[in-house]
Amino acid sequence: MRLRGVTKTYGSGVTAVEAVSSLDLEVHAAEVLALLGPNGAGKTTTVEMCEGFVRPDAGTIEVLGLDPIADNARLRARIGVMLQGGGGYPAARAGEMLNLVAAYAADPLDPAWLLDTLGLTDAARTTYRRLSGGQQQRLALACALVGRPELVFLDEPTAGMDAHARLLVWELIDALRRDGVTVLLTTHQLKEAEELADRLVIIDHGATVASGTPTELMRSGAKDQLRFSAPPR
Repeated sequence: MRLRGVTKTYGSGVTAVEAVSSLDLEVHAAEVLALLGPNGAGKTTTVEMCEGFVRPDAGTIEVLGLDPIADNARLRARIGVMLQGGGGYPAARAGEMLNLVAAYAADPLDPAWLLDTLGLTDAARTTYRRLSGGQQQRLALACALVGRPELVFLDEPTAGMDAHARLLVWELIDALRRDGVTVLLTTHQLKEAEELADRLVIIDHGATVASGTPTELMRSGAKDQLRFSAPPR
């Protein structure tokens, strides 16, 4: 996956906000790349442009050799997407939702195996609205993976999860890497990025601040450039 000079601005005039600014990014085959940055850094917008949900204002994006906008239908069959904020059907049972997604795939993984792997077997007959936030996140991950994608986008995959659930997800992402699946994940948790990623890219205000392997960034002290701020009261 390649991004060259990608820019995205929301709004116009004095209210315009440049979410992504001339961003260059490359994700190699069969690697896990973590995109880090504080809230509002441009992580989610970057991922949504790569998925074809948002059209960039400038620059080029190539995902699995395809244009995410022009070739969206073909790209959808080859990627898995886990969005922030769930997106499930409130009245559908967890198992039903996963089976429905699997039915659209040519060669899906076994939904029952995925539910078991992610600790959701006991929740299979629970409606989506009654799942905890962490369970909804794990179900979203299962839906992203059930179609055996070549490339997976995971936007804050462990948000709202307890320590045990987070470990289950980390183990599954590590298994994806071993199976040759490419993973682009966003997170603001440095520990998670260090644990999972082959390479890290830190962005802020839509531009790259630092990049490299976890070891390289630790040695350089670039991790100190990832800061968080709260609005004034």
